[in-house]
Amino acid sequence: MPLNTEHNRTKVKICGLSRREDILYVNEAMPDFCGFIINVPKSIRNTTPEQVRALRQMLRPEIIPVGVFRNALVETVAELLQEGTIAAAQLHGSEDETYIRRLKAMGNFTVIKAFNERTLELAQDSGADYILLDHGSGGTGQTFDWTLADKISRPYFLAGGLGPDNIIQALEKLHPWAVDLSSSVETEGKKDREKILAMVRAVRDYEERRQQSSAGV
Repeated sequence: MPLNTEHNRTKVKICGLSRREDILYVNEAMPDFCGFIINVPKSIRNTTPEQVRALRQMLRPEIIPVGVFRNALVETVAELLQEGTIAAAQLHGSEDETYIRRLKAMGNFTVIKAFNERTLELAQDSGADYILLDHGSGGTGQTFDWTLADKISRPYFLAGGLGPDNIIQALEKLHPWAVDLSSSVETEGKKDREKILAMVRAVRDYEERRQQSSAGV
């Protein structure tokens, strides 16, 4: 099921929230999406379903919560979607089309599937509602090869190495449906209020200038 967001501007997702403070920061910045990495112990941003349920209660209703999973049991993902803890599932592992079909058969769920430079040939025809383009397994801070995005004609989230030095260039060159930010809005591995506010503001300001230019203002 497509997410209920407007399509006339690039959306912003702040990923890897794990603390009460992180929720306060995104509530102030008001991105379109926020992401929780769930049951991925290798990630420094890992959370448990119980933690996400508690954090979700603090989140402003205008922000869409996304659960980020890596090869999780499909029943675990479905449960969090069914109870409304998350509104979309982002799959960052080796989940295949069979997995996606099984998950979507369990409810009218929104699924985002991540692809990297090695698996990109599968992205265009994915059964997921949305796709995400990243450099590798996610959270590395390394930049996705933008030249490969030309092969994709469907809307996508752009992740991987986006920061204040290249975010506007990415918007101008690629016009992604959404941008996904994590390590670039952190300081010493923790979400940074000022960086989150600055990055969301940068995207919003760019989109406002673009729309004014299109309108001849």
